[in-house]
Amino acid sequence: MKITEHLHKAKGKTLFSFEIIPPQKGKNIQELYNNIDPLMEFKPPFIDVTTSREEPIYIKKQDGLLEQKVTRMRPGTVGICAALKYKYEIDPEPHVLCGGFTKEETEYVLIDCHYLGIDNVMALRGDSRKDEAYFTAHPDGNKFATDLVKQICDLNKGRYLHNIIESSYQSNFCIGVAGYPEKHMEAPSIDADIRRLKEKVDAGADYVVTQMFFDNQKYFKFIERAKEIGINVPIIPGIKPVAVQRHLQILPQIFKLDLPDDLVKEVEKCKNNKQIRQVGIEWAIEQSKELIAAGVPLVHFYSMGKSDNIKAIASEVF
Repeated sequence: MKITEHLHKAKGKTLFSFEIIPPQKGKNIQELYNNIDPLMEFKPPFIDVTTSREEPIYIKKQDGLLEQKVTRMRPGTVGICAALKYKYEIDPEPHVLCGGFTKEETEYVLIDCHYLGIDNVMALRGDSRKDEAYFTAHPDGNKFATDLVKQICDLNKGRYLHNIIESSYQSNFCIGVAGYPEKHMEAPSIDADIRRLKEKVDAGADYVVTQMFFDNQKYFKFIERAKEIGINVPIIPGIKPVAVQRHLQILPQIFKLDLPDDLVKEVEKCKNNKQIRQVGIEWAIEQSKELIAAGVPLVHFYSMGKSDNIKAIASEVF
C-alpha cells in the first residue's frame, strides 16, 4: 500500500514509523530483526531502509603501501526491503539515490522493486562521497533529486530509458522526498531551499519527510513556508533522539542544524551516556507529544539501527 494511502486511512490519527540502515557486509540480518521486533507493537505502516553510496577504502598491499578501492559497505537495500515485506507483512520504503548510480542502474533498482511489490520509494540526491569536498553526480546519473523524481514518474507512465520500450504495464510508485526545516547545508537560504522542494513536488513527489530537528518551532515555520509557496502534500516530521555526548558536535556539523540550548545544557549535566540517552528520550517524547497535538500525520524516527530508545519514546506517545 502507498504511504499516502496509509495516511488517508488513518483519518487524522498520527502514525509511527522509523528508519533503519542495512548491516555492513559480513553482518547477519538477524541483528536487524532483533532491533525491529520491539517496535512492531506500535504498528508502523512502513519501514524506511537507507541506501549507502560507494565509499573509498584502503587495502594494505604486501609491499606495505595502501591501495584505494571503492565499494559499498552496506549493500542489500532492496533485498532487506523484500525480507521485511514478507517477514512482517509491512510496506518497506527503500531509498533511491542519485549519488553513485547511473540512470540505468536506477531503472534496474526500480524494476526490481516493482517486481517485488514494493509501492514506495524515497528519492534522494544523496551525500557527497567521503573523499569529495562537494557532491558530484555520476556522469550518466541524475544530478538532482528532482531529476530522479522525474525518472520515477516516467517509469510510472511506462516510459523506460533510451526510448527502446514504451509499455502499458506500468509501475505505480508513491514517491517521497526530503525536506529541511533548517535548510539543506548547501542551500544559500531557507527560501531558496523551499523553492527546490516545490520543484520536487511539482515533478511528482507525493509526500515529504523532514531531516531531523530538535526545535518544533523550526518544523512549524517550515510548514508555513511550504504552504505559502503552494506545497500541499503531507510533510512528515523526522525525529532523532540524542544518545551520546558527541552528538552535540557531530549532529550540527554533519546536518547543519541547531540544538536548542536547553537540550545542550541538560546533556552537559550528564555524567555518562546512559544519562544522556535518557535526556534524549525525554526530549523526543516532549517533541512527539507537541507534534501529535498539532495534528501531524505521522512521526518518523531515525533509529540508526537501535530500537531501545525509540521503543521508550513510542511507549509514551503511541
